[in-house]
Amino acid sequence: MNIVKKLSLGLLSLILFAGIGTAKEKSQKPNIVLFMVDDMGWQDTSVPFWDKKTYFNERYHTPNMERLADQGMKFTQAYACAVCSPTRVSLMTGMNAAHHRVTNWTLKKDAMMVNPPKGLTIPRWNMNGIGVDKKLNNAIYTPQPLVKVLQANGYTTIHCGKAHFGAIGTKASDPTNIGFTVNIAGHAGGGPASYYGKDNFAKSTPSIWDVPGLEEFHGKDIFLTEALTQKALKSVDKSVKERKPFFLYMAHYAVHAPIMGDKRYEQKYLDAGLDPIEAKYASLIEGMDKSLGDIMDYLDDKGLSDNTIVLFMSDNGGLSVHARGGKRNSHNYPLSSGKGSIYEGGIREPMIVKWPGVVKSDTKCDDYLIIEDFYPTILEMAGVKQFKGECQPIDGKSFTYKLKGKKNRDENRPLYWHYPNNWGPHGPGIGTYSAIRKEDWKLIYYYTNKSLELFNIKNDISEKNNLINTEPKKAKELAKALSDYLREVKAQRPTSNATKQFVPYPDESLASFIIP
Repeated sequence: MNIVKKLSLGLLSLILFAGIGTAKEKSQKPNIVLFMVDDMGWQDTSVPFWDKKTYFNERYHTPNMERLADQGMKFTQAYACAVCSPTRVSLMTGMNAAHHRVTNWTLKKDAMMVNPPKGLTIPRWNMNGIGVDKKLNNAIYTPQPLVKVLQANGYTTIHCGKAHFGAIGTKASDPTNIGFTVNIAGHAGGGPASYYGKDNFAKSTPSIWDVPGLEEFHGKDIFLTEALTQKALKSVDKSVKERKPFFLYMAHYAVHAPIMGDKRYEQKYLDAGLDPIEAKYASLIEGMDKSLGDIMDYLDDKGLSDNTIVLFMSDNGGLSVHARGGKRNSHNYPLSSGKGSIYEGGIREPMIVKWPGVVKSDTKCDDYLIIEDFYPTILEMAGVKQFKGECQPIDGKSFTYKLKGKKNRDENRPLYWHYPNNWGPHGPGIGTYSAIRKEDWKLIYYYTNKSLELFNIKNDISEKNNLINTEPKKAKELAKALSDYLREVKAQRPTSNATKQFVPYPDESLASFIIP
């Protein structure tokens, strides 16, 4: 049985196996809040996700993340893609980026938003994002987006904030076309033109980055994060009054650029001695945290907390623009580099899950997982009883067993990243690459020069010691596993301008690799 059929049938069996519950069970479906932050790094919080606190943990103030961690489980090795659209499409499809082929950020229909790296031609990837029908070219046809399945099973599905699921002019650019009952401020744009209500969350002349649908706040002295939170809670309240379970996808534009100060918090960081840009960034983080607290307060006040699951995640690593002198000890220290990079600073995220009655409070999980795992996990959490029609292949694996403190055979399965594109900014680990993480080992392959890097993440979290020379057996093992997976899902590869041929797979290049 091929991988597509096997994965799809596996998920279908999981969901159908739940059977048909009683009316009482149906009325007790849990509410679910997925709190997704944009560009938030592993260290952009006062919650330590390492084995010790760092100076970044001391710098930032996120008391509500601390509160959530006290009530739930934090994950120290949660992974996403290195840029936003691939992560968000993996979340909604359950597919790995190599498989769904939305491997870079989307915006304009049928258009690549950055030039290819020197010497390579980039494949025509799925630059239109999610496709809700088979007619749209350059898109991943997705008959069962996550929220469509939830909606079909009685959930009010609320989108609030950044969408970035489809290019301008495609159906998926409007979240209601992929299964959201309500859309607040979501469109094709991947960042806000302005965080300020006085600017109408827009630029002085019309821009594709202008945030839509928030006219009631135009001209007012209100920050975007606050406006979105107020709108989200109104929609949640409506669902509660209708006695329907809700799925709130609270997808903040924060802390994405432009770095604009939230005046509620900015001054205290200036007073602490941070330079103006750092103070603004810290205020963005604290404003985001205040939103989390407001949502948790609402759940407490309405008596909903005991039946509401809260998941906290970021879509890619934090910015590394403040890395000193271009060094790899970036703003995400001890992780190397940041957004756009295959190094840990670009892909490792702060993640917390609160599931009352299931997850023990103030616990930690050091097992790794990846963003496509959220799809089967959330459906299992929701106790979905109905899953009709065809489905895209599902690569993700449910991590509910981790939340219950259990182990299973998927514990050390390999994770994969694939980026046959060019992000734009330059920096450590940023390039046209594929990578695999298996147990403590991570292998990176760069298509630009056919080079390989091998790291032991447990012993070298900052990825400073390339072991490609000293561990040839492990390098060969991982190069084969990575290449086999890329072949299995028919992952796209760039073409060499010199040879007019596809750049070789990692295992094909291993014999003649170039060490950076």
